[in-house]
Parts: sequence; structure tokens; C-alpha cells
Amino acid sequence: MLEIKLALKNLLGSGLRTWLNVGVLSIAFVVIVFYKGMLDGWNEQARTDTINWETGSGELWHPAFDPYDPLTLQDAHAAIKGKVKDLTEKGVLTPQLVTLATIYPQGRMQNVLLKGINPGQKILSIPSGLLKEEGDFIPAIIGKRMAESSGLKNSDRFLVRWRTKSGTFDALEVKIIGIFSSNVPTVDNGQIWIPLKRLQDMTGMQNEATLFVASKTFSGESIDNWNFKGLKYLLRDLDEAIAGKKGSSAILYGLLLTIALLAIFDTQVLSIFRRRKEIGTYIALGMTRLQVMRLFTIEGSAYSILALLAAAIYGIPFLAYMHFTGIPMPKAAGDMGISVSEKIIPLYSAGMVISTTLLVVISSTIVSFLPTRRISKMKPTDALRGKLQ
Repeated sequence: MLEIKLALKNLLGSGLRTWLNVGVLSIAFVVIVFYKGMLDGWNEQARTDTINWETGSGELWHPAFDPYDPLTLQDAHAAIKGKVKDLTEKGVLTPQLVTLATIYPQGRMQNVLLKGINPGQKILSIPSGLLKEEGDFIPAIIGKRMAESSGLKNSDRFLVRWRTKSGTFDALEVKIIGIFSSNVPTVDNGQIWIPLKRLQDMTGMQNEATLFVASKTFSGESIDNWNFKGLKYLLRDLDEAIAGKKGSSAILYGLLLTIALLAIFDTQVLSIFRRRKEIGTYIALGMTRLQVMRLFTIEGSAYSILALLAAAIYGIPFLAYMHFTGIPMPKAAGDMGISVSEKIIPLYSAGMVISTTLLVVISSTIVSFLPTRRISKMKPTDALRGKLQ
């Protein structure tokens, strides 16, 4: 207790120098927590939206299906029968049929993916219920990104050309009956959604599908020739993007923390140099060199404690405000190919805050201890005369 009291007295007696170090370290702490919270919030939001809009709890793929190779779509389809048919009827799976097509809006030509989905499905957030509308046209829904890139609006009609199962080309008129907004570009960019039965009839692939999206009740296993892809596989691009962001942000954390710790290190070195007689007096009065070293180490560690208290005073209101209002993202962020909402809500978990707190406290303790090693080499008589080896 004596060492702690002396350490606090010395710190408060240092005046402005102490508060400058505390201020720099507290800013570093708040920025690290804020940036980590933003990345965790983005990760949570992106995963949730992707699951709700695209992947469900997993997918069953046709063996020939490759989402990165559109040329595989011509052969990536098979009959819906057996166990997958039973699960589809129970609502555990929802089938999708995917094929290449070309649209001609306003006299222009654009290649798209034509996707068939069951209008009554409940697994994905795609508003497929709009596709129940009937008439002398093929009902279709598209996302906002697709609408902007193609210049299409609600109720617009345009020609769609596709290739049938036998390899011949056919064309019909399609009508946009709905435009949805989604944070997931992979269900939007270059895609047109129509009723599954209509697409099966158009392509000659009656009762066939390219893939199945699974609900939460699915057991997560491959069925017959359908290969199951879990969330770990389906979300790997997103996870790699988040991991890359966290890796690059570590450089920012390191720079901020290094600046703050360098200030503490310099202060400790200067303090030991200027307080040589005080150190000699402590040793002469009976304190061991270890106790004196511990005293100076506690002084340095106290910077981190004061910094955490200072960070709590202004950091908690700031972080709470950012969590409440969110961080607006530029419109171009949605063109990166991964899920990014219009604003990101930072997520501050207890584990993240505690780990950051321990990082700051332990780092400042180590940096405070390093200069004190010179005390072990001091002779009390030299210290009392103001000499330092």
C-alpha cells in the first residue's frame, strides 16, 4: 500500500506531464475499441443479412454447379425427387433454378442470371410472394442495384432471351412487378427473379433445380448427388474480407499504442534521471532495489488506470452515441461484392472491451518496467550525490 500511495502522489505531483500521457493513452484506447466495434458490427450485420437473403442455414448444390463459372449452369440441374422432394414439400428446403439469359431493356442488351424461386418460400427474405401475380406476362422482381444498372422501373416490360435444355434459344416478355432493397449484392447485381415453375417450363427443365437453400431445421448433410455447403464455406469470402480488415487495422492499433507507450517510456526515463537523489534516499532508508523498481513500475502502470478512467468519462457517451446512430457508409461500399448496409452499427462485446483493457494495462506495465532496470545497478552513495551509472 505504501508503494501505491507514493506512486499516486508522485503522479499527481507531476501535473501536466501526467495528464498529457493519460490523455494520449485514453485516446488510443477509445479509438481501438471504436474500430474493433465497427468491424465486429459490420461482421455481424453482414453475416446476418447474407444468411437471411441468400444462404439460409446452408445450401445443397448440384455437383456441376460453380457460382464463379456461369458456363456450368447449362449442365448444373437435376430432378427434384426422393428425399430432397420430401424436404421441399415440408418447407425445410427451397429449390432454385439458375440459367443464363439476355435482356433487352429500351433497345439495349444486357447479360443477366435468370433465377427461379418458389413464390411461397419462407426461408429467404427475398419478397418472392410478389411473383404470385398472374397475367399475359412473366412476373419478375429485381433489386435496386439491378434496377439502376439496367434503367428498369416498376411495371416496365422488356424482352428476355434464354437457352433451353435442348440448346435452342427462346424469348418472351417479362414485367417488373417489384423492386426490393437488399444489403446483399449477390442476390441483386445482374439478377432477375421469376417464379420457379415458369422458369422450369421455359427452359424445358420441368421439376428440376440447380440448388436448394436450407432452413434452420435441416440436418446439414449431403443428399444423394446434392452436395451440402455449410455457412463456413458459403461465407468464406466475407470472413476473409473481415479478417483482412482486422489485419490492416492492427497496424493502426499498433501505431496509436506505440505513440502512447513511447510517451510513458520517455517519462519514466526522465523521471528516473531527475529523481536520482530520491531513489538513493529510498534505498538509504531501507527500501530494497526491488521495492524501488516496483514503485516506479506502479507509477507507470497507474497511467493506464487513469487513462481508462478518463476514457470512460468521454468514451462511453461517444461509443454509445455511435452505437445508437450508426456509421453511415458511402453508396459505393455496396459495390464491393459483399454485404454492406447503408450504416454500420458498432458492436461492443464484453470480451472485446476486456481484452483491449488488458492489452493497454499490460503494455504500459511492461514499458514502465524497462527503464527501472537501471535502478538495480545504482549505488546508494552515488544516487545520493546525484550520480547515475
